[in-house]
Amino acid sequence: MNKKDLINVIAEQAQISKASAKLALDATLDAISNALANGDKVSLIGFGTFSVAERGARQGVNPATKQAIEIPAKKVAKFKAGAELAEKVN
Repeated sequence: MNKKDLINVIAEQAQISKASAKLALDATLDAISNALANGDKVSLIGFGTFSVAERGARQGVNPATKQAIEIPAKKVAKFKAGAELAEKVN
């Protein structure tokens, strides 16, 4: 499912226009992104938790040249599924 498909499903289930569904989805994604950018967690009970984790610097290998390279530290977004979502998937 892509973003367009998700907008269609939201519009149908909420009985709103596709334009309104797109605005709602965009606002939701922006709110989650902004919270993560500020270092906050976003917990949606039953669905899951979005958080930010730090990956330390590490050694890697360039696959083309086989030379060792230093991979810098960075922050990554993580998602942990909630109990209801995990149960539904299984």
